[in-house]
Amino acid sequence: MIPIPQNDAKRIDALNAYDVLDTPKEMSFDALTRLAARIFGVSIALVSLVDESRQWFKSAHGLDAEQTPRDQAFCTYAIMDDEPLIVLDTAQDERFRDNPLVTGDPGIRFYAGAPLVTPDAYRIGTFCIIDTVPRAGFAGSERNHLIDFAATTIDILEMRHRLMAETARATAAE
Repeated sequence: MIPIPQNDAKRIDALNAYDVLDTPKEMSFDALTRLAARIFGVSIALVSLVDESRQWFKSAHGLDAEQTPRDQAFCTYAIMDDEPLIVLDTAQDERFRDNPLVTGDPGIRFYAGAPLVTPDAYRIGTFCIIDTVPRAGFAGSERNHLIDFAATTIDILEMRHRLMAETARATAAE
């Protein structure tokens, strides 16, 4: 059974307010995931948004999938807390060792995800990095970099949302 935040309905409303789900790829998000993959030396970096039934990827560097079911999503666990979720070896973690994303493609062995926390304190998804080999550790500086990537992602979502609102107001005024 996957964990569900107590405020899940309001959290999903906050996510939907960004009007970002199922939108085309955007350079700003893709630049962040490419940069994160290089900095952390991982094969996969994602901007993952968690709705009622899935995690949808606004950006997916190193992964062809556009989404995965929520009940398989590591990010479902990561949105339960404001602190990053770090899993050094998924095969050794009882929450994930039987997960199809671990036992099958893409063969996740390392996961680190920092929640995307809105200004109203809703955790709508994660900025996460993934690799196919386990890690011995994840230093404090790496954790801080991951948190910064998540904060930057929220900043971009906020700017995007404001721009869309201003465009809608300007169009309505014409």
